[in-house]
Amino acid sequence: MIRHLVLFKLNEGVERDDPRVVAGEKAFRALDGTIAELRHWELGWNISDRPIAYDFAINSAFDDADSLRRYVEHPDHQAGVALWREFATWVIADYAY
Repeated sequence: MIRHLVLFKLNEGVERDDPRVVAGEKAFRALDGTIAELRHWELGWNISDRPIAYDFAINSAFDDADSLRRYVEHPDHQAGVALWREFATWVIADYAY
């Protein structure tokens, strides 16, 4: 199994209620159950106020590296990524478990 973690940081001056952010979150929430390769899918807003904390996280799992690649290339995933590029930056970690 491959765990795929993504941590998002909203750009300076962008808030959670920004319509772009709302649309971006909605796009990623909609991926649950629509991409066959997803074995686990959870996401949510950070509840920590620590200064090093990111704002939003996705925790997902895939059978193998090929499944993860197909997810990354999937048009619905790419559409969500395009939305988030407008208002956030992110880091990822993919690891086998």
